[in-house]
Amino acid sequence: MELTPFTLQGQEVILEPLRQEHLADIQAAAADGELWKLFFTSVPSPDKTQAWLDIALTLQQEQKAFAFAVRHRASGKIIGSTRYCNIDHNNKRLEIGYTWYAKSFQRSAVNTECKLLLLTHAFETFACIAVELRTDWFNHKSQAAIERLGAKRDGVLRNHMVQPDGRIRDTVVYSIIQNEWAGVKKNLQYLHGRYKAGAE
Repeated sequence: MELTPFTLQGQEVILEPLRQEHLADIQAAAADGELWKLFFTSVPSPDKTQAWLDIALTLQQEQKAFAFAVRHRASGKIIGSTRYCNIDHNNKRLEIGYTWYAKSFQRSAVNTECKLLLLTHAFETFACIAVELRTDWFNHKSQAAIERLGAKRDGVLRNHMVQPDGRIRDTVVYSIIQNEWAGVKKNLQYLHGRYKAGAE
């Protein structure tokens, strides 16, 4: 799983490697809905975006994560970010996380397509044996979205992380394993088609 820069392209979005030049665009996307005010998300506030970006790029240099800026094809705007993280090269596992989108692009085809692109690359290019998705115990919207993708709930890591505000987070862990991927892929393609047709 060599993390040299690469781009993933879909019908709705382009996932391009996160760079320092994305700083202002990331700030603008997060401002759409003031997403940093949701205590259970990892969206950076305007004054903390540079530090957030620096950490993401450092983890990439260390081959521990690979972050993307999400570009909306039709408008050309950066509308959010996502990344591969907690990468275990020896055991061919990784997590898809730190995902967020501008409020005006939530509940659209964007997340479904992003996950389809990321999971396809993880299982079919990186040859992962498992992909995890994690979320905060209080982020019920995220849990529902992950379950809708077809991931299965593994359990809850209690007192898992100390948050910047001092709160101790419980983390809900989901995963998709290699022999489930074919079914999950069909489900994602079906969901994406329904969003495109306006049926969702």
